[in-house]
Amino acid sequence: MANLPSGLPEHVGDTESLSRFLTQSGHFNSTMAKPAAFMPHPEYRNASVFRIGNDSACLTQTWKDTSDGTRALKAVAFCTAADVRNAGLDVIASEPPPAHANIEGWPWLDDPDLQKARQKEHASRIAEATSILKLEILATPSEGEI
Repeated sequence: MANLPSGLPEHVGDTESLSRFLTQSGHFNSTMAKPAAFMPHPEYRNASVFRIGNDSACLTQTWKDTSDGTRALKAVAFCTAADVRNAGLDVIASEPPPAHANIEGWPWLDDPDLQKARQKEHASRIAEATSILKLEILATPSEGEI
């Protein structure tokens, strides 16, 4: 099996820890993520995660390297690739940036209400399996704002 530029294998293994950056305090509580935290981006039709585990220094650096600097990081939700697959979705490596992956396979339907309900079912199953690390990293102004 081939490795990606980050050195990680192309296939995301079931036991791999996935990190989902949360920028809205309404996306988590003191123990777990809420389903809204895992809903897919409507334009890209996926949800972005990183294959970096729960090391706070690594999480902080990844956030700084990949964030556009306009939002503060409130917390990180952790689950495994198996949790995502048990919810009926898949995790596909997608570099760059290093160690990036996407949660794929979301239902896209002609009925927007039914689509949202089905997506929320998948997101709820993932959210139920998460743990949370509160990691407040304030947004830093971009170079043009200094």
